[in-house]
Amino acid sequence: MFFQQISDSGCQSYIVGCETSCTAAIIDPALGQADRYLGIASREGLRVRYIIETHTHADHFSAAQQLRDALGAQIVMHRNSPAPYVDMHVEDGHLIALGELRFRIVHTPGHTRDSMSVQVGDRVFTGDTLLIGGTGRTDLPSGDPDQLYDSLFGKLLKLEPGTLVFPAHDYKGQGHSTIGAEIAGNPRLQKRDRAEFVAMMQGLNLSTPTHLTEALRTNMTGGKTVRQLLAEAAAGTPFLSLDELAERLEQRRNDFVILDVRERDAYARGHVPGARHLARGQLEMKVDETFPDPTIEILTVCEVGKISTLAAATLRALGFRRAVALDGGMTSWRAAGYPVDEGEEPALLI
Repeated sequence: MFFQQISDSGCQSYIVGCETSCTAAIIDPALGQADRYLGIASREGLRVRYIIETHTHADHFSAAQQLRDALGAQIVMHRNSPAPYVDMHVEDGHLIALGELRFRIVHTPGHTRDSMSVQVGDRVFTGDTLLIGGTGRTDLPSGDPDQLYDSLFGKLLKLEPGTLVFPAHDYKGQGHSTIGAEIAGNPRLQKRDRAEFVAMMQGLNLSTPTHLTEALRTNMTGGKTVRQLLAEAAAGTPFLSLDELAERLEQRRNDFVILDVRERDAYARGHVPGARHLARGQLEMKVDETFPDPTIEILTVCEVGKISTLAAATLRALGFRRAVALDGGMTSWRAAGYPVDEGEEPALLI
C-alpha cells in the first residue's frame, strides 16, 4: 500500500494507493494543498480514481472539485451529504474497490449527519468523529451528541485495538494513534455512560471555527471561496505599479481614468488626486452611462488591492479591455508617501 499523510495547519489529508494497479484515492483534501496532491500522484505514477470526503467540512475548504477537474476522479461522500457535486454516494457497509485495496465505509454521524469513517487494511480514517485525544464537536450544523456516542462506542471503538487511527485533524503533531490507545487514554472516551457523554459534549462551549459560514457555503454547494474568486480575477487582470501611477498623474492623459471603488466615506478620508468615485456595489449599474467609450483605460483603486482586482476583472468582462488594478491599493500609496486628496468634489462623484 502506498500511503502519505499531508498536513495543512492541523488539517490532515491522505493519499492511499494500490501499488499493484498504480491507482489511488485522496481522503479529505484541503484546497491549499491541491497542487501538492497533483505533484505526489505524478511523482509516484499513481492514477487517482477517487476523492473521498469523510464529511462536510466547516473549518477548511475542500479541494475535491479542483482535483476532480484535474484528475478525472470521482468524488465520494455519504448519501446524507448535501453537496450537489458528489459523483458516488455511499452508505454504511459499502466497499470501494481500488485495485487490491478495499475501502470499507462506516457511517459515523454525530459531528455531522453525513460523517463517515473509512477502513482500509490495518487503519481507519475517522474524519472528525474520533480525533487523537479528543472527538469531533457536535455543536455545528447537523451535529448530534447522541449520534456521536453511538458512532464511537457502537462502531469505531469495537474495531481491533491495534487498528491505526488517522483523523482529519491533528494539532499536536502526533500523526496517528490506535483504537486501543484512544480507549485507554482519550479523555472524552472515559465518559462511557451515554448521558454523561452527551452532557459533556453539550457543555464544551467551543469557539466558532474561522471561516465557518464560508466553508459551509462552499463545501455544501460547490461554490467558490473568496480566495478563489480573487485568484481567478488576478489571473486575468494586469496591474499598475505605484510608481507608474505617479507618472500617469503628471502626464494628465485624456484616455486614462482613476476609479476609486471603495465606499464613499473611505474615499472622502483620502484618495488618489483626481480619482473619480464609484462604489464597487454600483459598478455594473452605472459604468456604461459614465464611460460610454469602452476603449478608455480605467485604473481601479481600493484600500488593499482586493476589491479593485475584482472590479477590474468585472470591467474587463463587461468589455472594458484596458481595465487595470492598482497594485497595493491606497494603503501602499499612502505608505510610499504619494499625494492624497481628502474630501469630496462633486464633479468626481458618480
